[in-house]
Amino acid sequence: MPFIQRAKPQEGQTLASQYRQYMSLRLIILLALAVGTLLTLVYDLSEGPSSLSFLGLLQGLWSPDSLPITQQVIIWDIRLPYALMAILVGAALGLAGAEMQTALNNPLASPFTLGVGSAATFGASLAIVFDLSHLGISQNFLLPVCAFAFAGATSLIILGIANNLGGSIHSVLLFGIALMFGLNAMVGVLQFVADEGQLQQIVFWTMGSLARADIEKASIVAIVLLVCLVFSLRNAWAMTLLRSGEEQAKSMGINVKRLRVITLLRVSLLTAVALAFVGEIGFIGLVAPHIARMIIGESHRLFLIGSALCGALLLSLASIASKSVISGLVLPIGMVTALVGIPFFITLIYQHQKRNTL
Repeated sequence: MPFIQRAKPQEGQTLASQYRQYMSLRLIILLALAVGTLLTLVYDLSEGPSSLSFLGLLQGLWSPDSLPITQQVIIWDIRLPYALMAILVGAALGLAGAEMQTALNNPLASPFTLGVGSAATFGASLAIVFDLSHLGISQNFLLPVCAFAFAGATSLIILGIANNLGGSIHSVLLFGIALMFGLNAMVGVLQFVADEGQLQQIVFWTMGSLARADIEKASIVAIVLLVCLVFSLRNAWAMTLLRSGEEQAKSMGINVKRLRVITLLRVSLLTAVALAFVGEIGFIGLVAPHIARMIIGESHRLFLIGSALCGALLLSLASIASKSVISGLVLPIGMVTALVGIPFFITLIYQHQKRNTL
C-alpha cells in the first residue's frame, strides 16, 4: 500500500475528478523528487577541498571562460562528472531494482541481493585481468560488455530457478545470496593472480567509487538509462498487471515468461553499465523502489520514474556524505551506501517475516 493514501472523496466528486486529484498529487511528488535531486547536484558540485563560493560555481557553470583555468578544471573536469555520475548511476540502479522486484514478485530482490551485481563485478574483473586492449577495444566499452555478459547470464539463471521453484521468495533469495558468495570467491581468485596494477583496478571496483568518472563515461550511462527507461515505460501497464498477480496478468493476454526475460535482460544491462565505471554500489536498487512504492504506489507509469528519481537522490546524498564525513578525505561511495543500506535491509527482512507469521 502506498504511504500516501488517497483522500476520501468529497460529496459530489466524480470518478474522473478523483482520478485527476490522485494523479496530480503523485505528479507533485515526482516534481519534488526531481527538484530535490537537482538541489543535491548543485550542493555536490559546491562540496570539495578547493574553496569555491556558490556564486563562483554558478558563474563557472554559466560562463566557464569568466573563471581562472584552475577553477574551470575543478568544476568541469572533476566535480561535474563526479556529481552527474552519482545521479545517473543511482537512477539506473533504482530503475533496475524496481523492475527486478516486480518481475520476480520479490520485495527483497535487487541487483545485489540476487548476485547480478557480483556477476557484473566478476565480468569486469575478467576484462581487467585478461587485458584485451590489443583488440583495439576501448576499456570504456570493454568493461560494460563483459559485465553485461555475466550479469545477463546470472539473471537468466535466477529466472530459471524462480520458475522451477514456483516463485518461492525465500528459495530464490537464498540461491541469489549463495551465487553472490560464489562469484565473490571467484573475484578473490582473480585478485590473487592479478598484478599490482590490475589488483588496484579490481579493488576499486569492489569498493565502489566515483573518483574516475568523466563526461564520456557519464554520457554512456545516460544513453543506456534513457533507452532502458523508454522501454520500461512501454511495458508499464504489463508490469502493473504482473504486480497484481501472475494469473491476472495472463488472463489479460500478457506473456509473463517473455516479459520477465526481457525485463531481467534490461536489469542486467542497467546494472552492468552503471557499475562498469564506478564499481560495486549496493543497496540503492533495494532501497529506492521501496521508498518510491510508499510515496507513489504501484502504478508503474509513475512508480518506475519515481524509483529512478529516488535512486538518483539517494546516491547524490551519499556522494555528499562521502565527502563530508571525514574532512579532507573522500570515502568510497560503496561504503556509504552499505552503512545506510544494511540496517534498511535487515528491517525489510524483519517486517516480511513478521507479516508471514501473523
